[in-house]
Amino acid sequence: MDKLRIVLADDHGVVRDGLRMLINAQHDLEVIGEVADGEAAFAMIRRLRPDVAIIDISMPLMNGIEVISQLSQMNDDTKLLTLTANEDRGYMQQLLKLGSDGYLLKRSAADELIKAIHTVATGGRYLDPSIIDNLVDKMSTAPSADAVTVVLSDREEEVLRLIAQGYANKEIATKIGISMKTVETYKARSMLKLGLRGRADIVRYAVGRDWLREES
Repeated sequence: MDKLRIVLADDHGVVRDGLRMLINAQHDLEVIGEVADGEAAFAMIRRLRPDVAIIDISMPLMNGIEVISQLSQMNDDTKLLTLTANEDRGYMQQLLKLGSDGYLLKRSAADELIKAIHTVATGGRYLDPSIIDNLVDKMSTAPSADAVTVVLSDREEEVLRLIAQGYANKEIATKIGISMKTVETYKARSMLKLGLRGRADIVRYAVGRDWLREES
């Protein structure tokens, strides 16, 4: 029986080490590649075409949201499993809309990772059990999407403005006095809240808000 081929994308080496050990301990699974940033993840997944790619949301160069969004539009057979520490139900819903096949919390990985891989690999959709019950309750009582107003925090809006104005993550971090990792976090949150898929969408959103006409 052929093994399922897995790619790991997470910028924390310790996390990748733990995931790799869990996966390679299974007789039917094998890690064939691992990367620490989004651009490398996109390139490796396109090149190796694994059965399952496990993708962290917050990575440098290109965040997991952009990676998943771009890969899902290419109609490859690779199943995309989101890995994150974020337990917000809105994040999970948005990522599923963007093309993720599953949503796994890092704190659940030790117990649920193998099940999640097998579920998405066989065409199912995996939702972390620690939040799925609350998600179902929320969906049954939620107002229509048209009635929901998206609100960015001041910092999320500031980062999004600077991205739209052409600043790189490193420049943004220096300009407003935060780390590059924090810049990526604000960027990822904003994109999920607004349903944006990449930099082009950010620029279009900024144009619609007249941000690019303002002096930086």
